[in-house]
Amino acid sequence: MKKTKNTVGELIFGINPVLEVLKARRRKVITLYTTKPEPKGWSGVEALMPKYHVPIQYVTRDVLSRMVETTDHQGIVAWVHPLPVRKTIFAKEKSPLLLMLDGVQDPRNLGAILRSAYCTGINGVVLIKMGGSPLNAVAFKASAGLAEYLEIFIAPSVEDATASLKKEGYQLYLATFDGDNAATTEFKGPLCLVVGSEGLGISRSILKEGKHITLPQLSPTISYNVSVAAGLLCFLVGIQHSKIGLHP
Repeated sequence: MKKTKNTVGELIFGINPVLEVLKARRRKVITLYTTKPEPKGWSGVEALMPKYHVPIQYVTRDVLSRMVETTDHQGIVAWVHPLPVRKTIFAKEKSPLLLMLDGVQDPRNLGAILRSAYCTGINGVVLIKMGGSPLNAVAFKASAGLAEYLEIFIAPSVEDATASLKKEGYQLYLATFDGDNAATTEFKGPLCLVVGSEGLGISRSILKEGKHITLPQLSPTISYNVSVAAGLLCFLVGIQHSKIGLHP
């Protein structure tokens, strides 16, 4: 994140993240950085440019790589206002289907999960500040920019988030290895799916706060990647609550 006298912003990179920022119009683009000749997909960016003037700076790919500390920028970097996040916990009437990530540490996993959450009709996502991955440029890239459309609340701790959600009337479904078959579970709303960290799973302090569910798999000695597990659970909820369908 960068800061000037008047403007606080953050860098994002990649064609899709920049396109979705422009489409969503939830935050202002301050400056665009790209190469000469322009990269593939630049015409789509130009077509969505806002009416206000956005400065464009032409630099080398090496400069872009140094700016975002990766070569995975596809020839475009944007300095944008931070993504707006909720200041209060969700309400069950407006957001009956939630997902909470308890300590997911890899920003690529975080981004992939946010992508699945949006695609399956999840109304909002609760992130945990303590021990979780920041919502950074790598996460936005992994979400293919779809994080732009999600309502996100960042709680100080998983215990605080759990207490607030239960007070609001949400039923918690905890992804563990000792629960009921997730494929045959009836997910009763308003609900919040809870997925734990890559190594430790869900925090022990909240294990008694909801119903345990388990994804079927080939053998008990293996496990799904956390982003895959979260995607599958979101899919099951989305199907049950008629949030998703085929669009020819």
